[in-house]
Amino acid sequence: MEVADAVLRRIEKVNPLLNAFVFHNPEQVLRDARRLTEDLTKRTTLPPLYGIPYSVKEVCAVAATPVTSGVVAFKDMVADRDEPVSARLRASGGLFLGKTNIAEGGYKASSDNHLYGSTRNPWHPGMTAGGSSSGAGAAVAAGMGQLAQGTDGGGSIRIPAALNGVVGFKPSLGRIPQTRLAGRFHTFAFHGPITRTVADAALMLTTMAGFDDEDPLSLPSDGVDYLAALDQPIESGRMAWSPDLGISKCDSEIQGICEEALIAFVEMGWTVEEDRPDWTDPAKTMWEGVWGPVYAGKLDAANWDDQAGHVDQELVQVIRDGARLTTVQVQRADAARGKMVDTLREFLRRFDFLVTPVTTAQAFGHDEFCPAVLAGAPLLERLMGWVLTYPFNMTTNPAISIPVGFTRNGVPVGLQIVGRLRADADVLRLAAAFEAVRPWAQRRPSDAVLNGENP
Repeated sequence: MEVADAVLRRIEKVNPLLNAFVFHNPEQVLRDARRLTEDLTKRTTLPPLYGIPYSVKEVCAVAATPVTSGVVAFKDMVADRDEPVSARLRASGGLFLGKTNIAEGGYKASSDNHLYGSTRNPWHPGMTAGGSSSGAGAAVAAGMGQLAQGTDGGGSIRIPAALNGVVGFKPSLGRIPQTRLAGRFHTFAFHGPITRTVADAALMLTTMAGFDDEDPLSLPSDGVDYLAALDQPIESGRMAWSPDLGISKCDSEIQGICEEALIAFVEMGWTVEEDRPDWTDPAKTMWEGVWGPVYAGKLDAANWDDQAGHVDQELVQVIRDGARLTTVQVQRADAARGKMVDTLREFLRRFDFLVTPVTTAQAFGHDEFCPAVLAGAPLLERLMGWVLTYPFNMTTNPAISIPVGFTRNGVPVGLQIVGRLRADADVLRLAAAFEAVRPWAQRRPSDAVLNGENP
């Protein structure tokens, strides 16, 4: 009960400023906490998350909670049951706190929507919390629960993890069942944990992973206890570093912070070389092969003509542009995606890991769509031009964001570690090894800032 009382007080104190939680029932949380406390005396063993507070992203199904994606037109949508990932968190004994905010429609990396409003960054409330799992990242960073479930269709776990100074892990395709998506969306959108530590991410992954017959692509359990696997030392080897993957420009301050963090790997015995996969226009491949057809197939822009002022016009344009794609364009993008997978597989036969910044641009306002400037020049590709996450949704490799420093404006910076296909445990082990020599979890946003004072 003490844990529940403490986290509820924290939510009451800081959520009005941050807007991380958009569905929250304190009375139900207390009832659940009381039940868990009473059951404690009846149990000889405890499930892995027993009594640990956790949140779920608004777009994911938890019975009797909203599933609107922050879209006004969907404001009355309510889940009729738990989807498998939510059911597993509940069955593990976790204490469900509520639903966290989302970037509108889940299609962008900023943190605002027309239904709930924007999520603010707990380190600098004037700045974005990233997206689309914006509320999850802000909640964990601000102490509103230790664990948060997020989804990642192009960086939506790793980007808010980076900007909020926490850990965010996108697992391999099929590791966690994805049951509310179909078609090509199914192959690039992932459930995953956002947590304060790598160990917590590993614990949460172990709880959520495993086969479910609602997802034909879900993997049988590999028998790995991801938390226990962190105790196995990882042998040093070769690591590739790229500040931009050849698809963006990197802000010099962010690049410097990440390159300073690489020293820790060198001191652990790793050989770090600057190199990158030789890809041809991943943004075009992502747009024509995934984003365009997915959003055009799911949504009809014509149905939103009466929603002017209540929906992101950029989202409507994404739908309209996607509807104009030809079958030939989509098929060619599918082939290009396959080549990306092949290229990265061969690249990671030469290197054990690929490391990049998560974002390449400075943080921007919490109610803005994207950075205005990238590396001193106007940002031209507004949706994907400032992040290095989406290629690994197309290749389906496991990837994690770990915090490595702060920019001068006080916003955290994340480093992305990408591993070989299905090598989830290795990515977590390397991240944990870094965390052991560069501990971060003790760093917390200032209470003064969370009380509304200027950072």
